[in-house]
Amino acid sequence: MKHLGKWRPAIALVLTAGCAGGFAVTAGTAQAAGPPRVDLNVLVVTDGTPWVDAIRRQMASEGVATTVVDLNDSARPVITGAFLADTLADGTPHAKFEGVVVPGDFTPALSPDERTALTTYESSYAIREVDSYVYPSANVGMNPPTYAGSLDGVTVTATAAARGDAFRYLKGSFKFDGTPGGPTSYGYLGQPLANTTTSSFTPFLTAPIPGTSTTGTLAGVYTTGNRQQLEISFGYNYFQGQFRYLAHGIVGWVTKGLHFGYWRNYFSVHIDDVFSYDAIWSDAGKCTPGDGACPPGTPDTTPVRMSGADASYASSWEQQNSFTLDLLFNGGASAQYLQDNFALLDPLLFQFQLMTSQFRWVNHTYTHQFLGCVQDFTVIPWRCATDAAGNTVWVSSATVNSEITKNTQWARQNGIPVRGGELVAGEHSGTFILPQQPSDNPNFVNALGPDGVKWLGLDASREAAQRPVGAALGVPRHPINVFYNVATKRDEVSEYNWLYTSAANGGSGICESSSTTTCIAPLDPNTGWDSYILPQQIQITLGYVLQNDPRPFYMHQSNLVQDRLAYPVMGGVLSAYRGVFATNTPVVNATLTQEGQALQAQDRWTATQGAGTVSGYVQGTTVVVTGPSGTSVPLTAPAQTKLGNATFGSQYAGERSDYTTLGTAGAKLTLPAALFPTSP
Repeated sequence: MKHLGKWRPAIALVLTAGCAGGFAVTAGTAQAAGPPRVDLNVLVVTDGTPWVDAIRRQMASEGVATTVVDLNDSARPVITGAFLADTLADGTPHAKFEGVVVPGDFTPALSPDERTALTTYESSYAIREVDSYVYPSANVGMNPPTYAGSLDGVTVTATAAARGDAFRYLKGSFKFDGTPGGPTSYGYLGQPLANTTTSSFTPFLTAPIPGTSTTGTLAGVYTTGNRQQLEISFGYNYFQGQFRYLAHGIVGWVTKGLHFGYWRNYFSVHIDDVFSYDAIWSDAGKCTPGDGACPPGTPDTTPVRMSGADASYASSWEQQNSFTLDLLFNGGASAQYLQDNFALLDPLLFQFQLMTSQFRWVNHTYTHQFLGCVQDFTVIPWRCATDAAGNTVWVSSATVNSEITKNTQWARQNGIPVRGGELVAGEHSGTFILPQQPSDNPNFVNALGPDGVKWLGLDASREAAQRPVGAALGVPRHPINVFYNVATKRDEVSEYNWLYTSAANGGSGICESSSTTTCIAPLDPNTGWDSYILPQQIQITLGYVLQNDPRPFYMHQSNLVQDRLAYPVMGGVLSAYRGVFATNTPVVNATLTQEGQALQAQDRWTATQGAGTVSGYVQGTTVVVTGPSGTSVPLTAPAQTKLGNATFGSQYAGERSDYTTLGTAGAKLTLPAALFPTSP
């Protein structure tokens, strides 16, 4: 059992034996002092099924405090009345969990007494329960289902009731994942039982029953007295689109909108190598001339570089899509262009100078030189050069410093408003690259502090976690699988086929020996981009956007020329997102610094939870958070919540959320209304 953010009461109380669902205290306890105290902690009871694990992972990603009871663990605690609640020394009823997540309304591994204890607890304190995946029945306010089967591609609707509750960030309708012959979605559609004087059912998610004109219910809230159950009648996992859309709402619903944690949907795109040329893939040689080993006789391809028209197009696209690109530039490439072309003006630079403020500019080093070890290309693949004693030869400190500082100087001389403190080295060099370079270049690491670098871009496909690199903190970047060496659909499909098809099908066969990649049938050169690669990259990228993941994405300037492959990917992500999410929940188009700070805050909160030093509770309309002074605590609360005399946090998804720094007395917030009853 893992306890995250566990409440540690300062005063213990001896309980007398009682029935499974009851709470008894020793004689002489003082009269109750005010309404019940409910801890900011969610009980997650898991049997290991994907749906419960999906909710558990969502709570972890947001930073919600949970206590997990693993039903497959023989040493797990028994869920009793005393496990769920007690009474404080001053007589105040004390509920230890603000919400409960269970696999379903019937879970064989939970004994009847445990189920009774949960039901009694939830009824007594108005604690909400999520039934992660259930078969519709009277137990959850539903008639037997009228449809059971595939929900692939079905359009579902979040009802007005759902959007008036925790799902207020949804626009209305969206489609379930799943395609014939591929990943599937399965569930049950049916009709709620008629409401009575003691119970009611409120549909939250509906869909047309296939083959009929009737609308059925997929999820909803069953209310009996003080007890509410969110019943979900379809299967899902953490990564499926439908869960990603609903995940935060499930968290918000079960906690009544009040919990530890901070949730945003981040989407930023870095365009690397601006002002440089990028080498282009050879379909004939299945390689990249000028940037790797090609068979003898392979004809050269023509490297590509953005034009002034490409820069203007980028500006227009940004305005049309209300989105800002981060341009990672190599100033030395512009200087080289003048020299190579005996020119006084670089037309690309000139065009950007007319609209520099429309973009964000990040130092990508002056000439894009490799800043790790000195590379030895006499072997394939390359290796690090060594000296006579067998020691790695590193790129010098002077070269590293020159690449960083000259690029900044060039930018300022040419009116490029580069942000200080940010750096992404060419090819993410300087930091380790396996298998050739297993450690960071010490000269690179030592240069970052004197050169003022605080946030350093890393490759998330190589290392996903934030880590210190000298004086800087790493910010891993997700690569979008549109290759740096392609500018047309046909070249992208050609290289894609080479990497992801078997040798028998004309590919490299790399996929046959990979533990992470499966081989695909060769894509049609004329249609493969539009029919397969593009929708796949949109789906993969959107999946990261919806995981509270601040890491930026990156592509290359070659993807902004000729067929301009980057735009349908980025536009597709934005279109898909904005088609589902309301305007109160925009994508967070953050800077590299802001993304690094967000990752740092998440990591610090994870460490704080592991240490168990922060806890909180709600009592009436008062929220109290305690912990060491100076601790940064993420909190999500209902709209109009106050911290002191000011409205708490910032608005996102119809809630207020922020990181707040605890003082010596912790923090105290005031809710607009009580979330739990005045007495159990």
